[in-house]
Amino acid sequence: MGTAPKRDWVSRATEVASSPAVNTLVGVIGLAIPIAAWVNNRPGVKNALLGAETVLLIAVVLNHWWLHRVYVRLRRASSRTMSDSKYFDLFRSHFEGSIAEEYEMIADGHLQVYSTEVPRISALLLNTLTESECQPRRVLATDLTTDPQVLTTRTEYITATQKLITSGGTFMRIYICWEKDLSKQAFAAALLPLVDYHRSLGVKCGLAVRDRLRADQAIDFVVITGGAVLVEEEQGDSAYLRGRSSIYFKNISRWADRFTSIWGDEATSPAVLRLTAYETAARPMLTGSWDTNKITTALGN
Repeated sequence: MGTAPKRDWVSRATEVASSPAVNTLVGVIGLAIPIAAWVNNRPGVKNALLGAETVLLIAVVLNHWWLHRVYVRLRRASSRTMSDSKYFDLFRSHFEGSIAEEYEMIADGHLQVYSTEVPRISALLLNTLTESECQPRRVLATDLTTDPQVLTTRTEYITATQKLITSGGTFMRIYICWEKDLSKQAFAAALLPLVDYHRSLGVKCGLAVRDRLRADQAIDFVVITGGAVLVEEEQGDSAYLRGRSSIYFKNISRWADRFTSIWGDEATSPAVLRLTAYETAARPMLTGSWDTNKITTALGN
């Protein structure tokens, strides 16, 4: 599905520098030059060969330094201390293959995570921003809210959100809900306490009606300043039995623009005004009779 991402010059240079064929050729030349210098009796040629050997040695050192910067170095476990060395070697080969695939993805600026890893990685993204010196320290999040309870169960993510805001960061969230859900008393009774809770953490909240958004706006995503965006492709349930997300580290501005197209101007945000109107209409009716027409009027056009 789609074409493979273009490799930049760093990727191509790294591939050449780490190529077994290139390294073998360099090794053969490195052995041949001193032998040729030793058997040659002409001082000028001998000096030229020794100079070439020096240049080659410097190039090898620089190549070694370069590869150490661009490759992850990990100790490889030995199978000799394992109960069943053959089984362990086979398992290790499969495991290392899966890890290598993930490193290849993140090297291209993309990572995919599944199920229980989604909330953990989400929290990691926020904690990384909290610990960094990136500016602005701002998170822009949309949530396709069909079950408000899901957002109350992600304790690690909520803790990371609170840490970010306490450290001086800004967190803005838009709840994207179907109009038929917003018109239900039970849904409002679950959504509004969630809004209250997030506001208590310092989150700026807004509301959008999913029926009125374009397809490219009705997406669950979190923009981490200008550094990353997490796109939730399949929302996990409260037990995290499902869920799939992609993290992108390139072309982040278009996601920030997508958020702004829903949120609007900060001073007169349509998303904030819509949530305020919805709360004004819904809160008094939570403990009494429910009037759907008042909700429809509050949501506007």
